[in-house]
Amino acid sequence: MLLNNRTVVVVGGSSGIGYATAELAKAEGATVIVASRPGERLRSAAERLGVRAIEADVTSDASVENLCRECGTVDHVAVTAAQLRSGPFKQLSIEDAKATMESKFWGAWRVAKHASIAPGGSLTIVSGFVSVRPRPGAAIVGAANGALEPLARGLALELAPVRVNAVSPGIIDTPIRAAMPEDARKAMLAQTAAGLPVKRVGLGEDIARQILAFMTIGFMTGSVVYVDGGGLIV
Repeated sequence: MLLNNRTVVVVGGSSGIGYATAELAKAEGATVIVASRPGERLRSAAERLGVRAIEADVTSDASVENLCRECGTVDHVAVTAAQLRSGPFKQLSIEDAKATMESKFWGAWRVAKHASIAPGGSLTIVSGFVSVRPRPGAAIVGAANGALEPLARGLALELAPVRVNAVSPGIIDTPIRAAMPEDARKAMLAQTAAGLPVKRVGLGEDIARQILAFMTIGFMTGSVVYVDGGGLIV
């Protein structure tokens, strides 16, 4: 197994890409800790996975510091947490725009700042391909993602020998889209799939496999990998 005797922390591990990452890491032999906002979803995810859960809110300095203190020194950290508030630029409030940056960008910054990662271990940040393939109504999300990618490169130098990378997903069918009406969600995913070379949208497991690659390939740092089904070339 690729992660035997390794400890992996997944921040945002209660659902979606984070849950898939925790599941895959455990299958590869890791001791896994999932962290997310307090609530039944975190408890349920930890029970299903059979892993330790720690409550954490990435928008809070104290909460992230407490998380990292409880975890101690670990081998790998993945940051998948995000509380996104997007919409048409003229209608989106400054408060919602700031909240998106607070969660997506500053949340990853906080984890990177406070985590204790063993030399040769890794930190993986999840961005998103709207950083380079914008679409209407997602300017603030693209800005947050665009800020995370150079952050990963810069941290690869500052935190070395800890390795730091970013994975940039395309359209992924995860619970974050559950707020959409079901018919609209299915139509959007089907339309997206039809336009991609792979003829499907992504799954949480697709991104989790790239995160596991960052953890296990010791010659990768400062990389940004787009896992988007060919979305950047069409």
